[in-house]
Amino acid sequence: MTDTVRFCVVRHGETGWNAEHRLQGHTDIPLNDTGHAQARATAALLARQRFDAAYTSDLRRAADTARAICGEQLAAEARQALRERHYGAFQGLTHAEARARHPEAFRHFEARTPDAPFPGNGERLTDFAERIRTAFEDIARAHPGQTVLVVAHGGVLDILHRLASGRPLDAPRDFRIPNAALNWLRRDAHGWHIDRWADEGHLGATRDELPNA
Repeated sequence: MTDTVRFCVVRHGETGWNAEHRLQGHTDIPLNDTGHAQARATAALLARQRFDAAYTSDLRRAADTARAICGEQLAAEARQALRERHYGAFQGLTHAEARARHPEAFRHFEARTPDAPFPGNGERLTDFAERIRTAFEDIARAHPGQTVLVVAHGGVLDILHRLASGRPLDAPRDFRIPNAALNWLRRDAHGWHIDRWADEGHLGATRDELPNA
């Protein structure tokens, strides 16, 4: 890749399950009122920003956030590959409920054990990371020299940050991933780079309820 691709990656707005610290994964949960307000605030901030293309997870919390940001100027292409990690039997549970019902699996979840399986056919962390890396590399190849908006999920942004920073998958997270914040990255011939992360000044109070995984 010779032409730098600039990415603005946004985590979807808040949902009711975010507020309850309930694991969503592939469960299709809508934005709550706060999430819709966050999407509108992000849209206002980006109103003068020109994007050559836009992509979104096909889950509606991301797709509705993307629709608010893009307005009538640009249609975001929905891609299943941009979904959150599949949390298997953890989906729908709070962190406390998952720990109580599946203590061994939750221990690996908290420790970010890369190859540990999830009960209920969830994704291993290594498989999820490879899915997200491939999805973003595919988008980058399709848009040399362009600026691209992507709306996705907290786990997706966790993988992207590690891809750009070189932080291992099993290292504790030491960076924020707020709902509806802006994260600017570049993909060039030398790899991925972070330009600005967790820009949330337009949002006021934001939630980052994500666990360490």
